[in-house]
Amino acid sequence: MPGGNLRNEMIVKQIKEKGILTKFLEQAIKILIIKECKKIRNLKIDIISTSTQIIKGEIKKINISAEDINYKDLIFDELQLEADNLKINFKLINKELYFADNPRIKFKILLSQSSVRTVLLSDKWNWIGDKISNEILNLEKLIDIKIKDNQLLIKASKNNLSVNQVKRINIKTERGRIYLENNDYNKIIQIPIEDKIYIKNVNIENNLINICASSSISF
Repeated sequence: MPGGNLRNEMIVKQIKEKGILTKFLEQAIKILIIKECKKIRNLKIDIISTSTQIIKGEIKKINISAEDINYKDLIFDELQLEADNLKINFKLINKELYFADNPRIKFKILLSQSSVRTVLLSDKWNWIGDKISNEILNLEKLIDIKIKDNQLLIKASKNNLSVNQVKRINIKTERGRIYLENNDYNKIIQIPIEDKIYIKNVNIENNLINICASSSISF
């Protein structure tokens, strides 16, 4: 498409125009993200904006990707994030960065069985696993969760006695929220997430949970 080629040429031109200020800003955002995470690997930040635009407090486009992330004891195997037309206040001397107007970002995260299991059985977040067990399985405590054949398999207990039967649970999204559904008991539960996050799509593929969403951010 002619329009697409023109857009690509403009992006390539903007990348070539990257100056030292753009690189400083990439480093500042990298430091900001690392401070927020207990663990993060292969963090890559790409800002598509000229130094002139940054001086004016504008970022045309930003792409961020990372792997093996621990954010507030939430574990993500992979993250891809993008945002357009950001307004910023960047102080070069001390590398302080502020985003104006709580900009909205689009992101995709991948969750493996290991990540989901670690989170839902952790001391901080096991209340969510127990809530799932109680509301859609009529049991008290989550014992284990697996991803097999692109489905969630949940095992729980009652009165400290493990229930050997493993239940298959469906995952879906509706009106920006994530739900788990037990068709056997005709029960459904909404997974608690921050109101500012809107879930566009969720599915399990290659035994990985894929979540596409958008959210406002504030730092």
